[in-house]
Order: sequence, then C-alpha cells, then structure tokens
Amino acid sequence: MTDLSSSSQPFPRPQSFRLPEAPRAPLPFAPEEYAARIRAIRAEMEAHGLDAVLLTSMHNIAWATGFLYCSFGRPYGCVVTRSAVTTVTADIDGGQPARRSLAENLVYTDWQRGNFWRAVATLTGAAREIGIEADHLTLAARDALSAARPGARLTDIAAPLMARRMIKSPAEIALIREGARIADLGGAAVKAAIAPGQREIDIAMAGRDAMEREIARAFPGSELRDTWVWFQSGPNTDGAHNPVTTRALTPGDLLSLNTFPMISGYYTALERTLVLGEPDAETLRIWRANVAAHELGLSLIRPGARCDEICAEINRFLVGENLLQYRSFGYGHSFGVLSHYYGREAGLELREDIDTVLAPGMVISMEPMLRIPAGRPGAGGYREHDILVVGETGAENITGFPYGPEANVIA
Repeated sequence: MTDLSSSSQPFPRPQSFRLPEAPRAPLPFAPEEYAARIRAIRAEMEAHGLDAVLLTSMHNIAWATGFLYCSFGRPYGCVVTRSAVTTVTADIDGGQPARRSLAENLVYTDWQRGNFWRAVATLTGAAREIGIEADHLTLAARDALSAARPGARLTDIAAPLMARRMIKSPAEIALIREGARIADLGGAAVKAAIAPGQREIDIAMAGRDAMEREIARAFPGSELRDTWVWFQSGPNTDGAHNPVTTRALTPGDLLSLNTFPMISGYYTALERTLVLGEPDAETLRIWRANVAAHELGLSLIRPGARCDEICAEINRFLVGENLLQYRSFGYGHSFGVLSHYYGREAGLELREDIDTVLAPGMVISMEPMLRIPAGRPGAGGYREHDILVVGETGAENITGFPYGPEANVIA
C-alpha cells in the first residue's frame, strides 16, 4: 500500500493506496445506526465461526456502510473483520467512497490485473474462514478470491444477512415513509400530465422531476440518482417493468402509473391503474376485481401471517372471479436497500414458494396484477401497489394515493 499524501518520489504505480482523510458527507443514517448493522454482521461471524466477511453486493455494502457504488464493470467490496470495516473501491471514484461512508477506505488501481483481490487479501490477512455472498459472487470472482487467499474456507452468509435486513430499524422505516410520500407526489404529477396526444415519456418526466425536486428539498445532503417513472399506456401495460416509450395517448387507453423515488439506495414505489376516458364494461369489471383482490390482500397483512398463506387466500378469491389464470406475478415484496438493478430480499415475497412469517419491522407491498392477453376485451395490465409497515398488532398502509375507477378515470 502507498500513502499518496507522503510520497515525495516520482509517482509510483501502487496496487492500492489510502487517500488523505477528507470531510465526511452527510449519510442517510446516524453513526449509531451503522454501528448496529456492523454488530449484526459480527454476530453472524460469531455464529458461523468466521474471521472476516467480504461483502460484494451494492445492497449489502450500502446497508453496512452508507456507500452505494457504481460498478461500471469493476469489482467493489467491503471487508468486515473483528476490528475493522473497510470498503475496497476503484481509483476512478476518487474520494467519494470515503466521503459517503463511515468505514475506512482502501483504493485499488487497475494498472495491474487482480489488484482488487490483492487488496482483499491484504485486508483479510490471516483469516482462515471468510464469509461471502454466494448469491452475488460470480464463479470467476470466487475463483479469484480463492486464488488470492489459498487455503481459506469460504462460507455463504447471504441468507442470514438478508434475514437481518428484512427487519427494518425505526430510522429505516422513517426514510421509507418519506419515500412513500414522495412517490405519491410523483403520482400526482403524472396524473396531472395525462392528456390525449401526450407521449409516455413526457408524462414520465413530469413525475420524475417532481420527485427529484422533493428529494433534493427533503434530503439536501443526499446523492441524487436513479429516481424513475414507468408510465405505460394501451398495449404497453401488459408488463410491470415495461420501459417508457414515445407512444402518444389516445382516448380509451388503459394506463399504468409507476413512480419510484430512490433515496440513498432505498427504493419505494407507487403503482396505479388509470383509464383515459370512459372505460368499457369489461375493462371496468377486471379493474374492479383487481381492486378487490388488492383490498383483500391489504386486510391479510399482519404479524404472524405467512407469505404463502396470504397468496393462497388471494388466489382463492381470483378463482371465484375466474381470473386467476390472468395473474402475472407474486402479490408483494420487501422494501429497503434495493432498486430495479440491485438488491432483493427474496425471503420476503408474497408467493406460493415463500413461507416466511410476517413480523414487526418488516415492510412489504401489496400489488396484485392481472394481465389480459391482446385481442380480448379489457386487454392490458391492471395493478395497484401500496406499501405497508408491519407492527405489533397489525400493519400500517403508508401509501396515500387513491386507487380504483372512482379516483382514476381521467375525463
């Protein structure tokens, strides 16, 4: 390692180095919050007999340290030992990783292949038992780690870390509440921009701009990135994650409003079905049935409820409506450090194959979707999406934007 602040020799080409200390930027949470998270990681180290943990995913590094990296093809990591927490970041990012984290920071250079793994080897020292995220570390990366630390045993701790993240702290819940509020503001801006002849992209930009302005106002010290809107119309509503296009709206279109504010790596969402003009009878029937499924689902979310049993109850309702065959995906998922391209707490989803029991501190959506194939009456996708915080005796819905035909038929 080289300390660039003290070197008086012609510039060397180090494998890694530490930048001089710089003022820290505001982080989304207090130091005590991050200290509690590191204690949780070290508790897992103790439980699994580990000497060190190497985090490599965006979500776990952000959760543990506050730093959210932009990979751009380069590896990033955070090494947690019993005495230190150190992010390992690419030289291209300069001092930003150190500013946006409470961890120590080691910068690796790309002047020599494998410098990231050399840095990791330096930080893990003589550790014989190393925890890894097996659901994130590629086969090539695992081989590189094994080559850098021959003889060390690698243990997957992705699942226990996910279980830790699934229970939100009060500080996390407060941030998620703000995200839900800002998603509602974005939804209002989208709804106000809807008119015949307007393009999906123009309407989406109105919602995105409204949310980014509010995030900048409410979180003045934060990084602004990745807030987005998916606004779909007509045939484009058939997929929940279909990108925005330049399609112009026409009277009678089925519409899907989806707003996603991102605050320091924390994702929240609002999704609503709308119709431009008077909906036909079949569109109205399907829409009302999906709203009823949504309301049933909201009533089922409470501590002690099991994910697969909630799913089964909603399935039974849709069977009675002869609509189950048009269900598109699971009925909801966890919230926290995640985005459309990183992070997922797969153990907390409302699906038939998930038997997790809801507990206080969990945050989960209710978001049924029906998709009617093209060429049939009422064709397109219908979905509503609310966010709920599970408490000691029930669940609080923190989404305020209205849903259903009474609120979202655009004259």
